[in-house]
Amino acid sequence: MLETAPPHAKEHQTDRFHGGLIGRQPTPPQDVSRLKKSKRDQGFHPGWLVAPATTWLIVFLVVPLIGIVVFSFWTPKSGGMTPDFSVANYVNFFAQEGFLDTDHRNFLKPSIFVTTLWTTFRFTFTVMIICLIIGYPIAYFLAMQVKNFKWQLALFLLAMVPFWTSYLIRAVAWLPMLGRRGLFNKMLQSLGIIDKPSSFFLYSEFGYTMALTQLYVVLCIGPIFFSLAKIDKAIIEAAKDMGATNFQVFREIILPLSLPGVAIGMIFLFVMLMGEFATAVVVYGGKTSTTGTVILNYYAIANYPFSAVNAIMLMLAMMIGVVFILRIVDIRKEL
Repeated sequence: MLETAPPHAKEHQTDRFHGGLIGRQPTPPQDVSRLKKSKRDQGFHPGWLVAPATTWLIVFLVVPLIGIVVFSFWTPKSGGMTPDFSVANYVNFFAQEGFLDTDHRNFLKPSIFVTTLWTTFRFTFTVMIICLIIGYPIAYFLAMQVKNFKWQLALFLLAMVPFWTSYLIRAVAWLPMLGRRGLFNKMLQSLGIIDKPSSFFLYSEFGYTMALTQLYVVLCIGPIFFSLAKIDKAIIEAAKDMGATNFQVFREIILPLSLPGVAIGMIFLFVMLMGEFATAVVVYGGKTSTTGTVILNYYAIANYPFSAVNAIMLMLAMMIGVVFILRIVDIRKEL
């Protein structure tokens, strides 16, 4: 004969699977839920928050870029350009006379504009390496060796002082330093190292590289400093307590954790140096051309389509360089 379970046993079975040690969470009343929903509806829609920045980017970035791409296919004429679709500007950028002629001395030889883009990249890469060699020890000293926060901040601001002045003033300031009658030549003459003033410093690759390094090294000090300052000192102390040497601590802990700052600093340097043109005119005396100076020269003679082509090639080179840096260091993973 089957026995039926008492009513209180069924209630016990239904309550057996409770929501935790504190039991079931009570269901909020309907009026409270409606009140919360009405409060959310009264706030700003997220679209309104991003609308100003989106509008700014569209008007001042996307539209000009589209215009540059369109103008690059137009035909230049005296004092302007003609709305006409043509790829001749791109052909002139990559190729030159006799490029496809097997009997010509320019057979498969890149044009001067491709060579200029490569020269721009070579200067950029050289200055980036020098800035990293100079900037990383400075950032390391400020973040790791200076213990007092006030001194840290004061010395960091002192390192930023050159960046407070005008870029053009900092570039022109190298002329009395590197000239034939400048400080470097007079110092070397007084030490008896040279007999007469040397033109090695000013209007040379050495002077140009040195000026670019001084102008832009601050762009990598900041990101590296902030990346090093975020490292937990307890991790370093624990590694030393386990017997790690200073070099092992730097190689295994400090360097990997500072890579995001290094990558950000290198991106800043790469973008700024690739578009550089003023220092090449002031310090190098126009003896070399960068893609920036080519764009400026063709813009000055109103050849806007070919200037647009050089701008597009420069932008593509920048994008490739930034992607390459981000492939080496995954900033999102390291942060």
